Amino acid sequence: MKVVLSTLNAKFIHTNLALRNLKSYAEPEYSSEIAEYTIKDPAMNIVSDLFSKKPDVIGFSCYIWNIEETITVIGMLRKILPDVTIVLGGPEVSYDVTYWLDRLKDIDFIVIGEGEQTFKQLLTELDSEKDWANVHGIAYLKDGKPVVNPQRNKLDLRELPSPFRFEEDLPNLSKRITYIETSRGCPFRCQFCLSSIEVGVRYFDREKVKEDIRFLMKHGAKTIKFVDRTFNISRSYAMEMFQFLIDEHLPGTVFQFEITADIMRPEVIQFLNDNAPKGLFRFEIGIQSTNDETNDLVMRKQNYQKLTRTVTMVKDGGKIDQHLDLIAGLPEEDYHSFRKTFNDVFALRPEELQLGFLKMLRGTGLRIRANDHQYIYMDHSPYEILGNNVLSFDDIVRIKQVEDVLEKYWNDHRMDKTIEYLVTTIFETPFDFFQQFGSYWENQGWSRIGHQLEDLFRRLHQFLLEIKVDNVDIIEGLMKWDYLQNQRYKPRKAWWKHEMTKSDRSEVYQRILVSPSMIGEEFTHLELSEKDLYKHTILEQIKTADGTSQYILAYYEPSSGESKLFTFDKETVYEY
Repeated sequence: MKVVLSTLNAKFIHTNLALRNLKSYAEPEYSSEIAEYTIKDPAMNIVSDLFSKKPDVIGFSCYIWNIEETITVIGMLRKILPDVTIVLGGPEVSYDVTYWLDRLKDIDFIVIGEGEQTFKQLLTELDSEKDWANVHGIAYLKDGKPVVNPQRNKLDLRELPSPFRFEEDLPNLSKRITYIETSRGCPFRCQFCLSSIEVGVRYFDREKVKEDIRFLMKHGAKTIKFVDRTFNISRSYAMEMFQFLIDEHLPGTVFQFEITADIMRPEVIQFLNDNAPKGLFRFEIGIQSTNDETNDLVMRKQNYQKLTRTVTMVKDGGKIDQHLDLIAGLPEEDYHSFRKTFNDVFALRPEELQLGFLKMLRGTGLRIRANDHQYIYMDHSPYEILGNNVLSFDDIVRIKQVEDVLEKYWNDHRMDKTIEYLVTTIFETPFDFFQQFGSYWENQGWSRIGHQLEDLFRRLHQFLLEIKVDNVDIIEGLMKWDYLQNQRYKPRKAWWKHEMTKSDRSEVYQRILVSPSMIGEEFTHLELSEKDLYKHTILEQIKTADGTSQYILAYYEPSSGESKLFTFDKETVYEY
């Protein structure tokens, strides 16, 4: 049999771990070829490529982000490969199985849940007796009626073969994210999450995991993301892995984990602050809501005081970037409650704050009890909510406006000094800034057009002028600083009108050439010539928060693309 394992990833940089688990488990009895695409690829291109492989069996890994595109591909494949066996698996089709069998007439089987052993047994039957009753954990139609075979016992994860030793994967390891798991299952019961359905946590053999990580690093993997739902549920296990990664990591490698912050002990964080190289680790922390009633309704236990302690300790350590998640639309969290949740979490100043919207995933308790809170939501994936008893669609639209500018202006860190000043000094709360600016952004039609970096500064400046904020000259100074600091090379044209004339600038340059020490020791060590000064620097005048006027000099090192910014008083220039 020619077996092809396929999926449509969200982006090229993503890789599908499930396919590699299936492939490694099926070998050596059955070899298979992995064929990954993206949801942006034209369906005709995907179908043409799969057709060229002349498969007997095609398995698709299905998720909320790719199911509709996958269905389109399947429909085309069935027309040109009428005899191919099409198998679906993955979290999107493991629940409401009879719905999928009724909707998708072009498929043959659905593998439910953990699929390694089930898929291999299915291949065995396809290759021999074709007695589907022998295969646990599959669903199919028989005489037009759905048949769902009970799932088998859970696998012993310690016995699973490595999914990382395929020669065809090695050339792209440095260009893509590598996903790895050291455990399956979750100890928590959050009713919006599929992980709550599987009871208990099972672990892989930790020495095998370490060998896999060594192998991946040796062959160029740069970003390794652990998909464990709660990496730090076992303190001893997490500490052992942290120590291993600190001891044996290769330069340039980044490891990302999903952690539960309120169960992380201070001594663990202190160990990381003391021993982890900066940038080696990255934490993803799901906070979702700070509303206690909401968390109780979704069976989410969260000690926000301890969570805050963890996030603050990690941030103060300066070693680990943190990505914090929020979910808008959870039960009994109205617009004003979500505003508070947002402000509570933004106060922690995470490197990234992800504002997501509740998705009513098949199989979750929240979807099963959707009527309790009058949820309305999309019929097809991603099943995002359109409203409930306390959150209207109009509220959701407004929060989406917040999400849009949050991504552009905070998560991308294009103007940190400016945003910090705005959210602490000008606007009542951070949420109010993002909401007012987001609504203005939408009303201007900017969400439907592209933008360069300069556009982001111009648009924020236009918004601030239009609403007549105080201290606009101070804000302009901060914006200039942020803009110049985020350039790798000297910008050809700035977004603002230059306040200094050419002759004023030349006079200051000449005084700097005579006495570079007035700017400081670091600048003096650059030993810039007159040509360098004019060619590789930008000089501007700004007003600072204390109301004084200063010069800002940005130097762009031509070979490395590094920028250095210096400030000095106007009085200092003329003292020299």
